[in-house]
Amino acid sequence: MLKRLLYLLIIPLLCSCGEYQKAQKSTDYNYKFDYAKRAFEQKKYVQASTLLKECSTVFKGSDKAEEALYLLAMSEYENKDYISSGAFFKSYYTRYPKGKYTELARYYSGYGYYLDSPEPQLDQTTTIQAINELQAFLDYFPRSEKVPLAQQAIFELQDKLTLKQLQNAQLYYNLGTYLGNNYESAIIVARNAIKDYPYSKYKEELELLVLKSRFQEANLSVDERKVDRFREVIDEYYSFVNNYPDSKNRQEADNILKIAQKYVKD
Repeated sequence: MLKRLLYLLIIPLLCSCGEYQKAQKSTDYNYKFDYAKRAFEQKKYVQASTLLKECSTVFKGSDKAEEALYLLAMSEYENKDYISSGAFFKSYYTRYPKGKYTELARYYSGYGYYLDSPEPQLDQTTTIQAINELQAFLDYFPRSEKVPLAQQAIFELQDKLTLKQLQNAQLYYNLGTYLGNNYESAIIVARNAIKDYPYSKYKEELELLVLKSRFQEANLSVDERKVDRFREVIDEYYSFVNNYPDSKNRQEADNILKIAQKYVKD
């Protein structure tokens, strides 16, 4: 019984492999293409991709070129090779700006980069590519059913970029006065992040870091500059509490205000 079961399982697999090898060796590109489409439908994306690379080159200028290129891009996407798929999708929508699959090509190009976006501490080139591609998709197809997915992906990607900036600003803050005034650098990085991503979920943390950095600068200032520096701290405090009156960091901010007010009598 076991042998019979193994036989029933292995024979179709061998036949499938044999047909794929036949398609690979064939010089009939219509046959290759037909097999590649069947392989794609059967989720054999590696097989489909291998054959479609040949077909898309041979079919250039023919009535099958458009479908071949799109299926090639989708095969790479399903194989989770998002860099390759993005390149093929871009090639597709550049070549066929009003093509049958242009809407999907633009969407999957950006969404693939979104899926490939690395952790915040790593290089964010792919994240920026994802945002650019998804934003272009929204610009070209504002009524697409995939708009909510694209928008949500952009928000997540922007938060990732903001978190990276927050981590950079926090690093400067932690360095303090090591080899210079790193508190000012922390302020610059944090303010740029707030300007670039004003709706980020990390905005409160960035504004708190600006307040804390201003306080440290004032605290370390020479006596003749302390009053002016602490006035800036007070201004930052009121800006922070006006924006976040119920902040979980309110007590820390209030403590900073109390110290600042000791130096500013008027």
